[in-house]
Amino acid sequence: MSDEDLGLLSQRVGVALKAAGIKLVTAESCTGGWIAEVVTRTAGSSAWFDSGVISYSNSAKRHLLGVAADTIRANGAVSEATAGEMANGALTHNRAGIALAVTGIAGPDGGTPEKPVGTVCFGWCRRNGISLTSTQLFAGDRTSVRRQSVVFALEGMLRHLGQP
Repeated sequence: MSDEDLGLLSQRVGVALKAAGIKLVTAESCTGGWIAEVVTRTAGSSAWFDSGVISYSNSAKRHLLGVAADTIRANGAVSEATAGEMANGALTHNRAGIALAVTGIAGPDGGTPEKPVGTVCFGWCRRNGISLTSTQLFAGDRTSVRRQSVVFALEGMLRHLGQP
């Protein structure tokens, strides 16, 4: 997906968030703030984007987002359990109405047979308690895995908001 297409996707997310009357907070690990960058590149995003947290290390996931050390120990930093806690933690620490979280292995190293490079976990959580998680395996180099993660996260946000 091109940068222009990412911008159009961000605009669609903004329209959906405004229609729902809520703001977005992001909790990003392997994307390193790329989702927040795409969103804030969109004119008018201050009406529907609250803030973003880059929690690259396990320590940051614990201290900034409240991810339980036991969750990381039992499931790993790259897990749906961790992504879900990241999203919930992002909501706990601000006034946004919906959060999205992403944690993964973008490569080129860091993968294992159980969790190869390209494994990325996502979490979406609404303040009303509705949460979803997903794990995807993306192909390509580090930049490609990260870009695909941004796209999947924003498309997942649309699905979570009931948009096609």
